[in-house]
Amino acid sequence: MVALTVDHRLNADSGRWTDFAAGAARNAGADWRGLSWDGDKPATGLTAAARAARHGLIADAAREAGASVVLFAHTADDIAEADLMRSEGSTLGRVREWSPSPAWPEGRGLMLLRPLLGERRTGLRDWLAGQGADWIEDPANADPRFGRSRARQALAGATPQSVDQAPAQTGARPTVEGEAMAHVDRDVGARALAAALVCVGGGSTPPRGARLDALMARLKAGEDFAATLCGARIEAVGATARLMREAGELRRRDISPLALTPGVETVWDGRFVVCADRPGWSVVPARGRLASLSDADRAEINRLPAATRGAWPVLIRDDAVAPVLAGEGVERRGLVAERLRLALDETTHEDDLISATR
Repeated sequence: MVALTVDHRLNADSGRWTDFAAGAARNAGADWRGLSWDGDKPATGLTAAARAARHGLIADAAREAGASVVLFAHTADDIAEADLMRSEGSTLGRVREWSPSPAWPEGRGLMLLRPLLGERRTGLRDWLAGQGADWIEDPANADPRFGRSRARQALAGATPQSVDQAPAQTGARPTVEGEAMAHVDRDVGARALAAALVCVGGGSTPPRGARLDALMARLKAGEDFAATLCGARIEAVGATARLMREAGELRRRDISPLALTPGVETVWDGRFVVCADRPGWSVVPARGRLASLSDADRAEINRLPAATRGAWPVLIRDDAVAPVLAGEGVERRGLVAERLRLALDETTHEDDLISATR
C-alpha cells in the first residue's frame, strides 16, 4: 500500500499537515510519498485548478508505482454537496464509487475507488476519536468564498439521501469505429454523447451546459448537420451521427512535432499511444503533409472521412524527407475505445483494465 499526500502550497500550515499525514501513513504500515503542486496559482478558478493538479500528480505517482487503482475517502456528505452544487450550475461530475481518473492523458488506465460513500463525516470522526486518533480540519472547508464550503454550510445538520451507485442511464451507447472515431444514434443520452465527444476529441473536459443541450436538440430533431464541439466534429446524416477529430482544431493549436523516446510510451493528441524502439522518430499531424505520403499511405488515409484526415498521426524520421503512416519498430495504439468504455461504466473490476504498458 502506498499513501499519497498532495501539498497544494495554498496554506502556510500545509508543510506541517504533510508531515502529519506522512507519520499517520507510516504508523499504519504503508509506504508514503509526498507530492507538491508548485508554481504560480491562478487568480480565478482556483478550486478547479487545484483539483486538476491534484489528480494529475496522483495519476503520475500511481503510474510510477505500478498501481491501477487509487482509493479516496469521499463520504455520503461529499455526494450531497456535489449534488447541491450541480443543481446550482456547477459542472462537477457525479461522485461515484468506481470511476476512471479525470486526469488525461496521465490518468489513462487508472481507476478511482471510493469505499466510504455510505459513511458520514461525523461517523468517521467518532470512529477516529474512539481509536485515539487525530486528524486535520482544513480551514478552507469553512471559507464561504468556495462553492464547496457554501454547500457544506447549507447542508449542515441535514441527513444525506441513501447512496444510489447504480450506473447512470446513458441512453443508446456510442459505437467505436476504427481507432479513433465513433457513431451515435439520434436517441443517444447526454452523458454518453458527452463522453464520446471528449474521447474522440482527445481532451480532458467533457462538454456540458447550453452547447451540449443545443447539440442534443439538433440530433433529436432529426436535422442533418455538421458541427464541432469539444474538439470533435459531428456529422449527422439520417439516423446516426459520426464523431471524429476535427482537423481544423489541430491547425488552431499548431501542434509541434512530438519526439519519441525509445522504449517510452508517448500520448499524442490525447487519442493515441505511440512507442518507438529506436531514436529519431517524431509524430506530427497529417495536416499539410498528405500530398507527401506515399501512394499506398495516401490510399490508406483516404479511407477516413475528409474532415479528419489532417488530424491523423503520421511519423517522420530525422533523416527522412517524407512522412509515413507506420514505421519499423514503432507501435501505435488508439485510446478512444478503452477510454470510452471506462467513461460509460463498462469496466467493473480492476482485472478488466487494459494495462498501460501493453
